[in-house]
Amino acid sequence: MTQPATAAHHDDGARPLTMFGPDFPFAYDDWVQHPDGLGSVPDEVRGTEVAIIGGGLSGLAAARELARIGLKPVVYEADRIGGRMRSERFEGYDDDIVAEMGAMRFPPSSTTLQHYLDEAGLRTEDFPNPLAEATPSTVVDLKGTAHYARTLDDLPQEYRDVARAWDATLADHADGTELQDAIRARDTARIRAVWSRLVETLDDQTFYGFLTASDHFRSFRHRELFGQVGFGTGGWDTDYPNSMLEILRVTCTAADDHHRGVVGGCDQLPIRLWETPFDGSGTSVRDLNGGAHRPAVTEIRRTVGPGGAPRYTLVDAAGETRTYPAAIFTGQAWMLLNTIDCDDDLLPIDHWTAVERTHYMGSSKVFVLVDRPFWLDPDPETGRDTMSMTLTDRMSRGTYLLDHGPDRPAVICLSYTWSDDSLKILPLDANARVELMLKSLGEIYPGVDIRSHIIATPKTVSWETERYFMGAFKANLPGHYRYQERLFTHFKQDELDPRHRGFFLAGDDISWTAGWAEGALQTALNAVWGVVHHLGGATPATNPGPGDVFDEIAPVRLGDERGTRA
Repeated sequence: MTQPATAAHHDDGARPLTMFGPDFPFAYDDWVQHPDGLGSVPDEVRGTEVAIIGGGLSGLAAARELARIGLKPVVYEADRIGGRMRSERFEGYDDDIVAEMGAMRFPPSSTTLQHYLDEAGLRTEDFPNPLAEATPSTVVDLKGTAHYARTLDDLPQEYRDVARAWDATLADHADGTELQDAIRARDTARIRAVWSRLVETLDDQTFYGFLTASDHFRSFRHRELFGQVGFGTGGWDTDYPNSMLEILRVTCTAADDHHRGVVGGCDQLPIRLWETPFDGSGTSVRDLNGGAHRPAVTEIRRTVGPGGAPRYTLVDAAGETRTYPAAIFTGQAWMLLNTIDCDDDLLPIDHWTAVERTHYMGSSKVFVLVDRPFWLDPDPETGRDTMSMTLTDRMSRGTYLLDHGPDRPAVICLSYTWSDDSLKILPLDANARVELMLKSLGEIYPGVDIRSHIIATPKTVSWETERYFMGAFKANLPGHYRYQERLFTHFKQDELDPRHRGFFLAGDDISWTAGWAEGALQTALNAVWGVVHHLGGATPATNPGPGDVFDEIAPVRLGDERGTRA
């Protein structure tokens, strides 16, 4: 399903939608690009080591910005640089032909991300989502019936009816147009007024409950079609149990629209943040770390420094113990529960509760490398593409076709699944998964021999079984707003007991937009502000940071009873 009009990228002449809020409408894109920089620290603090736990996008962005300010980030990483920006390459083939195992498509509304992509000198290209302009054709196969389409108008009327129902539901029940107009204008007061009202009324509502409450979705058939075909990137039925607020954050910021992929693999961004000099001296974050990151953190203890100031003592997998005045944790929050031995008093008890209640979505992908983009061959009988981007209720669910040119190998994501659909294939190895997906696709394209084009060992991932992740990304359940608010605002520590200051949570799973690179960067920048503030530094008056204006734009804090504020 194409993205509804209320969540279109932008109209000609209108200001674009960006991921500006709605929960915390701070202009991270403007802040990070300001010529006066993000802050400074006293001379006696310059060179101070700060622990960065996690070498994904959030950790490396925080490390790079702290290094620019004059601090020395010490990076710990359990696996390899990149985190869920994991691009796998096929041995023996060009490095720019990749299987994106985690992040693979990014909306133009991710303007802070675009800043770092530009700084790293990386290019992007249109991503072939269902019915997108960059997608030659799409096949929607449901209940044994397949429909071939290049645009939404090529699908049966009921699909267009569902698209209109979703558009109307957002407008009638989620103030969609008003909210997006306010975000385009970066009108903080209007955003806060509309969004606060939605938080109070929808925090306890599931995505599915929101649909059933709308007159536009009285038809079960429409709800079923919407769940299987969805909007933008495909079916959303695996999100039906999640909080409706999670979905609105995507639609109101156009996070699911006009996606682009990073040419040559998205892992290049965190790698370049690690390897590329950050100032005129030619020094990189890798250089500050002696050419290599530290191994996995196995223990975090809160200790006491001069004058009773909190210190954070880390033990790593090599057995080395180091102590820091400040630390930023950017890994999946659950690691603090079961992978790293942490002091019980590392976080306030309400923050521990929020970590424990975090809900992660599982996800799996199966990729194969093929000799060429054979799917563009016209069928001799119908004239249609031999194969298309495919949405189906069969086991493969979503199949994406990634073209690198007519004379080069191409990549097929045979299957991209979520939650229950991901669990269905969890026990299967890569080859068994390929066989299952080829069987599904063979029922849709009976005359197409996909197997004959495969030229390399398949690649697969199930993020719920990855030791250092335990899920693809967080997705709040109904009633989880209060937990989310605690985790996101953790960087603003003035009201915390002094013993709890100096340890900062970051990463997309504590952001308001989990699963999006923009959220990883926003929380990284929050943590940078927090570290600078904690070490006695400050932001320039000409470029106030998220903590400086926090009281003016703080997320709404809900009270104990429904529909009340604290």
